[in-house]
Amino acid sequence: MPLIPEEPQIHESAQGPRATPASGRTAPTPRPVPGPRPAAPPRPGRPGPVRPAPPAQRTPRDATAAAEPVPPKPAAAVADGTRIQLIPASVQGALDAAEEAVDLLLDSGRAPGDVLVITTGEPHPWVTHELSFGEASYWALHDAGDDVFHTDVAGAERAGARPVVVVAVNGGSESVTASALSAAHAKATALLIVCGDPKRINSVMSAGV
Repeated sequence: MPLIPEEPQIHESAQGPRATPASGRTAPTPRPVPGPRPAAPPRPGRPGPVRPAPPAQRTPRDATAAAEPVPPKPAAAVADGTRIQLIPASVQGALDAAEEAVDLLLDSGRAPGDVLVITTGEPHPWVTHELSFGEASYWALHDAGDDVFHTDVAGAERAGARPVVVVAVNGGSESVTASALSAAHAKATALLIVCGDPKRINSVMSAGV
């Protein structure tokens, strides 16, 4: 973040030397010509106000991302008030893009329990790990609602609504992608972020998602 350089401190000597008459008595310093007063410079050690860095300069915890909530374009508003943002990514990179989006959301102040992540292809490693303890334990984490929850297309139908839903289009057929986007749009109450191939996503969404 660029800092505003401090202006040099103005010392009293900058007002000019005091005149000393022959008698040795100090004459009063001549008053300056009245005029508009400049703004006072910041005190040394107290830099002036610094504008916060734009979202694009933010850095997530584990990777460098491009923007917050990440997309290169402003979110588009839809009729129900939910904003939709598209993050271009390959099939192989969609899950990483989704993870970066989640990091940026959390860094910007979103509560972990506000976020639901849906994958259309391979499940998130977290899902595989948690399901190893059984479905009851896995869905108990969802019901607790105090952390980011990851699921697949089938699980998205069961998941409850959350303010932000992130979809990683990391595989699957067009029908699976359509189901995921439809479920995500129904669950997202404020923001829907879709990570994947823009042509494929726009094609699916224009078909009626």
